[in-house]
Amino acid sequence: MSTLWTPGGERPVGGGDQAGRASAPPADGGPPPGPPPGPGRPETEEELEARMTELRTQLSQTPASLVVANHCFGLFELAALHLSLQPPQLEEARLAIDALGAVVEGLAGRLGEEEEHLKEGLTQLRLAFVQLHTATSAGPAAD
Repeated sequence: MSTLWTPGGERPVGGGDQAGRASAPPADGGPPPGPPPGPGRPETEEELEARMTELRTQLSQTPASLVVANHCFGLFELAALHLSLQPPQLEEARLAIDALGAVVEGLAGRLGEEEEHLKEGLTQLRLAFVQLHTATSAGPAAD
């Protein structure tokens, strides 16, 4: 992975020019790789292993706070999705909101520069949940 999504946009992770590395010849002096995998050619086991090794290396060089924050943004999106459905899936949203709250509040002060965005997002989700829960619990108004 070369970038992580945040509400503020894509954030580069890892070091160096990943695009340049992809086209470089093999370090062992072997023949250059064949045509890129695609619809006509699946990746070989060696290519998959090399790609997984590269991804693990990039992940190991990325601050854990950034990776955890990225997962939190996924929980935010999951909760927002369930809240936006018609009718809203409140119990599914509640689980995602509670999971996000457990991470954000449980790791307070350790989530890096994205922590404030995560706290704000958690507050917005909680407010939206309460509003939707109140609206669906009240039912139609009597005339």
